[in-house]
Amino acid sequence: MTTQPTLLVADIGGTNTRVALSDGATIRVATVRRYANAAHGGLTDILRTFLDETGQPECAGACIAVAGPVHDNRAQMTNLDWLITPDDVAKVSGAPLVRILNDLQAQGHALGNLAGGKVTLLCPARSARAPSIDPPVQLVIGVGTGFNAAAVHDVAGLRLVTASESGHATLPVMTSQDFALSRDIAARNGFAAIEDVLSGRGLAALYRWHAAQAGSTATPDAAEIMTAIADGQDPVALAVAGHFMRMLGRVAGDLALSYLPFGGIYLIGGVARAFRDHYATYGFSDAFRDKGRFTDFLGRFSIHLVEDDYAALTGCAACLAQQLGGAA
Repeated sequence: MTTQPTLLVADIGGTNTRVALSDGATIRVATVRRYANAAHGGLTDILRTFLDETGQPECAGACIAVAGPVHDNRAQMTNLDWLITPDDVAKVSGAPLVRILNDLQAQGHALGNLAGGKVTLLCPARSARAPSIDPPVQLVIGVGTGFNAAAVHDVAGLRLVTASESGHATLPVMTSQDFALSRDIAARNGFAAIEDVLSGRGLAALYRWHAAQAGSTATPDAAEIMTAIADGQDPVALAVAGHFMRMLGRVAGDLALSYLPFGGIYLIGGVARAFRDHYATYGFSDAFRDKGRFTDFLGRFSIHLVEDDYAALTGCAACLAQQLGGAA
């Protein structure tokens, strides 16, 4: 039996950082720790604390997932004054191999490595007809603190997950309501981007706009809005749910046409999971396939919801294990 290398993996979010050890691509669940970013001076401080708590293991590699752009294996956090570099991670961990990934890239590497029951089918493909691409492209779409997407390509036994900043593309406008919302966002932010609506803060901004149309000044946060949607008693919250789902469906459809993910589309992130019971109710799949003469074509893509909160850690481990030649 081949011994898998011990790896150090971390997922830096806007508020918390998750850290764990893995045996190759398999996370040691008992080692997963969560640290509040505000209580630490930087990633190296968190990693040093984690390694002390876990007995200073010898790590064959380290992989860090960050919510932001990565260039030349370095990342400057957008919501934190943290610069993440391989040298700094190597110094504190002793790992000879360090990878820095965008968090959506990490999510892409997690596909196929998640535990059973962690992926839910939202919309099956309506047609089996698809080009003979073997293996087909998969697409990860993240809806959480921000919005982003990443295409997953498996080529010659290796996985390539492309980076993007899709959340900062232009918000699609199809109705007069969309146009009015877009103008309001642009007046506040200088530009109406997808992430300004399809994210946690975007959900709050969408509620504020709908409330204003109804003559209200209510400004609940994203968690309060999701509670109101579930309760079904707040007409503004219900209008927000419908608008959010339609917008998400349209954007996902645009991305599907861009990447042709015949291997499936995977929604991830806290906001995507929060809407788990509302996709069918508020017309997500209809909006996804509403592309005129390409409506039937959009029916060829299945859509799934990833419900593993530690998927980015698994993806980091899988990416490193592949690079070390020890993927499980």
